Parts: sequence; C-alpha cells; structure tokens
Amino acid sequence: MFEYLNGTITYIDPAYVAIDVNGVGYKVHAANPYRYEENQAAKIYVEQIVRDNEQSLYGFYDLNEKHIFLNLISVSGIGPKSALAILAGQDHSGLIQAIENNDVKFLTKFPKIGKKTAQQIILDLSGKFTAEGQMTLGEAPIPLSNGNESPELMDGLAALQSLGYSTREIAKIKDQLKAENLDSADGYLRAGLKLLTK
Repeated sequence: MFEYLNGTITYIDPAYVAIDVNGVGYKVHAANPYRYEENQAAKIYVEQIVRDNEQSLYGFYDLNEKHIFLNLISVSGIGPKSALAILAGQDHSGLIQAIENNDVKFLTKFPKIGKKTAQQIILDLSGKFTAEGQMTLGEAPIPLSNGNESPELMDGLAALQSLGYSTREIAKIKDQLKAENLDSADGYLRAGLKLLTK
C-alpha cells in the first residue's frame, strides 16, 4: 500500500520513529531509529505488515535495506521484528556474504536466531541477493547523500540499483547524472538508464 513516507521526524523511540506527513503522525518501526534526528526532514521507505490483530509499518533507510527485509521475512521462522533485529547490525554486505558462504556461526549471533533458523535462512536465500542484483558480494549500497547530492538524484540512483544495476556500474555514471541537474527522481532514472544501456 505504501512505498515511502516523506515528512518530518517528530519523535524517536528505541524501537520506532514517528514521522509527520502533512499533519498525520505515522509510527514506523525501524532497525536503528537513532539514524534519524528529531525535527529532521526524512524519506523513509516502508512496508505495511497486516496481522490478525495488528497493522504495523516497518521503515527502512534505503531500498536495499527494504529488499533485504522482504527476503528475510520470506524465510520460515523469521518475523518482521526478527528481520529488523538482523538489519540493526548494519553490516548488510557481511550478512549477505554469510548467507552465500554458508556461515551459520555469523547468523546465530543475531537475537533469537538459532542454528536451525540460520540454516533455513541460508537454504532459502543463498544466491537470491546476487540474482536480484540488490547487493553483490563485497559491495556496499550506494552511499546516501552527504549534502552535495539532491534527494531526487539519490532516489534515482536507488531506483537504478533496485532494477539490478550494481554499485560499481552506478558509481561510474553518478557524476554525469549529477551534472544533469534534473528536478525529479524519474528524470534521473531515465537519464541513468540511457547511460547504462549505451
């Protein structure tokens, strides 16, 4: 239902943030709420989880984090809160490498992840991340804006990554895209696709 929320962080709790979007406050569970600051403008990618007696929003710093979360909750025995606890480590490339290398020991260091669940994660997700192009081994996600890039450019880069282009490929065209000085993520996405398919 929701793809992202764009608003102002009004409250930070150890388990969630509250984000005000046009006067409506949304409670969003996050892996690391302290990445955000109160009164900061933020864009949070979200996934709505509906259970018998609960509707919750789970929030992510970028599309990569959201994709990893969705893959994790597809594994039997991994619920949304367990997936968030895994993501809180922020060593996402290490997580993916552990899955690809059958590293049960690495996975069992996460809260409530025993040997059996770790083996299930490896069984279900091995090869999936590289096949989907979300994050190849040893790669970090596209760095978030350091203040020199517009939110539209960063969203365009994230969209290219979600389509399967690697960090390395996107990094090569980032400066060219930045020089375009476009006013929408869609514009950067289209321009990026032209450069990447030359």
